[in-house]
Amino acid sequence: MKMILLFSHKLTDEQIDDAYERFNIKEFVYLPENLQKIWSDIPPEVENIKPLLEPIKEFLRKKANSGDFVLIQGDFGAVVEMVEFVRYWLIPVYSTTKRVTKEVKKDGKLIKVSEFKHIRFRKY
Repeated sequence: MKMILLFSHKLTDEQIDDAYERFNIKEFVYLPENLQKIWSDIPPEVENIKPLLEPIKEFLRKKANSGDFVLIQGDFGAVVEMVEFVRYWLIPVYSTTKRVTKEVKKDGKLIKVSEFKHIRFRKY
């Protein structure tokens, strides 16, 4: 079983462990650099993003097998488009997080630092 990553970051160790334990994921497939650039930088000026996403859809058609998982997070419109595209042959998921805020003193100032901790994957 594999998880294809439509995601702008690298997975954390917690996410990798959770995917393995929860879904028995053995392989993580990142987008090639050219497609990652498209996914990570959807231009806000473009009204219709469907043509931009076509190379990513083609990548999924070639790389994904029925029942594989796809982690989809990013631009809201792109996420909706891709969830709709894959939902009948792949399993679209997203990562839920918990914000942990700490107050740290630095140079006499109190600074709030937020850390996001992975909690679980959730199916769309």
